[in-house]
Amino acid sequence: MAPKAKQEPPDLDVNDLPTPALNSQDLRMSYRIARGEQGVLTFEPYKSLLLPHWRFRTIPIAQISSGTLWQAFQHYVKAGDLVGADMARKFIQMGMTRAKRYANHKGGRKYDRSEREVERDGGARAELPKSLAHEGKEEKLGASEVFKEVWRRCVGDERYLGLKREFLAEQKEWDRERKKVVKKEEEMKVVKDEEVDDG
Repeated sequence: MAPKAKQEPPDLDVNDLPTPALNSQDLRMSYRIARGEQGVLTFEPYKSLLLPHWRFRTIPIAQISSGTLWQAFQHYVKAGDLVGADMARKFIQMGMTRAKRYANHKGGRKYDRSEREVERDGGARAELPKSLAHEGKEEKLGASEVFKEVWRRCVGDERYLGLKREFLAEQKEWDRERKKVVKKEEEMKVVKDEEVDDG
């Protein structure tokens, strides 16, 4: 069986990037900034918009990928879409960390067992020893540094930091209001259940 051919990501025209979180408060408020890269591979539709442009195999590929993701980050910041900007930042950060993992561990495998295997079979997992030298190590270290430089620009961008503060304040108020609604619905259900019991 022939190996699968690698598909090149489509060209990205950032002007064509949609900003769905600006049109849907429910979508926007369901997003959690979280720690590091958490949620980057699950939050749609941004995952599908940005994932095809995330590559780190070589330094030139990392330069193109990080440049494209940086343009997406800037587009979302300019549009006022914190969710899109933060997702672009997460992909950039993940480029840095994944390339570093492949530099430290031949084949990119950091642990002896996956989290799923541990959940299924019990026990724990252990970190595999770091590789001292393997083919591609320097290339992956270089790719990681490319992403790291762009990631630092993201986390230091004042407009992004302002959007982040505004978003967190809005989300805090949204969460507070949602708790009130849920509590009221629960109280109404109890009253309704009591009325049925008294029936």
